[in-house]
Amino acid sequence: MMDKKKLRSQEWFGGNDKMGFVHRSWLRNQGYPDDHFRGRPVIGICNTWSELTPCNGHLRDFAEIVKKGVLEAGGFPLEFPVTSMGETIMRPTTMLFRNLVSMDVEESIRANPLDGVVLLTGCDKTTPSTLMGACSVDLPTLVVPGGPMLNGRFRGDCIGSGSFNWMIKTKQKTEGFSAEDLLEAEICAARSSGHCNTMGTASTMATMVEALGLTLPGASAIPAVDSRKKVMAQLSGRRIVAMVKEDLRLSKILTRQAFENAIVVNAAVGGSTNQVIHLTAIAGRIGVELRLDDFDKIGSKIPLLVNLMPSGKFLMEDFFYAGGLSVVLKELGDRLHQNVITVNGKTLQENNERAACYNREVIATIDKPFKPEAGIAVLKGNLCENGAVIKPSAATPALMKHRGRAVVFESMEDYHERIDDPNLDIDESCVIVLKGVGPKGYPGMPEVGNVDLPEKLILKGVKDIHWRKKCCGSLAKSACRRQWASSVILSPSRSLPTAGLS
Repeated sequence: MMDKKKLRSQEWFGGNDKMGFVHRSWLRNQGYPDDHFRGRPVIGICNTWSELTPCNGHLRDFAEIVKKGVLEAGGFPLEFPVTSMGETIMRPTTMLFRNLVSMDVEESIRANPLDGVVLLTGCDKTTPSTLMGACSVDLPTLVVPGGPMLNGRFRGDCIGSGSFNWMIKTKQKTEGFSAEDLLEAEICAARSSGHCNTMGTASTMATMVEALGLTLPGASAIPAVDSRKKVMAQLSGRRIVAMVKEDLRLSKILTRQAFENAIVVNAAVGGSTNQVIHLTAIAGRIGVELRLDDFDKIGSKIPLLVNLMPSGKFLMEDFFYAGGLSVVLKELGDRLHQNVITVNGKTLQENNERAACYNREVIATIDKPFKPEAGIAVLKGNLCENGAVIKPSAATPALMKHRGRAVVFESMEDYHERIDDPNLDIDESCVIVLKGVGPKGYPGMPEVGNVDLPEKLILKGVKDIHWRKKCCGSLAKSACRRQWASSVILSPSRSLPTAGLS
């Protein structure tokens, strides 16, 4: 066992005085044996499980698996709940609650006798929010991503749980999609536990934490219901105990080089532009300076190596079978800082040097990428005073430069009232502008069910249109909407020079 003086938890459990008695005595009502209080590292299992967060509905079981690993390694696991955020359920948007959850996590860790922490995450904001909170305390911390759902299967086709929803309106208006069809598709799209199986925000956040070095190698792409995910959870429980003994804290892993790696990897996998919002917040919590221009400078010229929706045609299950993120990390080679340390105590290069690809339709080589330059690019112009970012990998080439008349909606209510009005003065060359949408105030920036194409254009067969969101808060949103992909989003406020913006 470790020297008791090195364990933070011994400030609660190590004393033979009144307060030591109090802290141990009340926990004994759950049946813990005496040796659990006598120098074992106490591991907090931060659980974002909730039946109101569909993507995280399986994490209650996963907590027990992590506990098993902690006990095997000689630790004392104690699970604690924090506020959970279900992207598909909460209104108006989980972004309004991200910082609240980060405070919940931070104070739960700080106020309790914990020596290390395992974060159980899944749905979009549950990953950055818990990590932000943990960074503010800076204990040894390891992330166990909940994993994506299995591929949706609908009438012989693969459908994405985070992409098919964008096609519903078109199918109803132009293909005679009935209520019975809709019910069958609902059941088929989300057919297992786990988060969305596209490279949307949830998969992007899981990819991000592996690229940062905060998960065991290969953890991010394993489907939630694959037995190997359970093995990874148990091994994570063992590893966090060793991290406490090594004093391998977040601040030792989350260096500037690690954040640069995350930017490069996000570009290579066609990840969500929401990474900009969350990665800068995480960097701020750990004390690493990360600016908007860094995403352009570091990531905009990176080739697209992964053929996943919304930038391609496959899903996360296919990505895992093809070799997962380890293959991408190996392919990127010297574009990454390969010598950064990760949670298992090894470098990024050591973790992935034996990675092998089993399907080049899903993961390309660095010499023959799916797109040569597909990373997030920063735009500066008079439409976005604080700067905007665009994701070329998910937009058609025709949307990369566009000039058109603006059709402006003053509010979300105004949009819903007029968008399908047959008398709406709009055509396929127009730009939809939705005002008042951002992380401050109503309606926030919802990921699901946001802006659809006008009915009159759908009936004409239009599938692509520009849309932009403008807000007066610290962040606005701007995008090119395809049937199932938003491809541009504004980043957090930065003082940027203005110029022409196409």
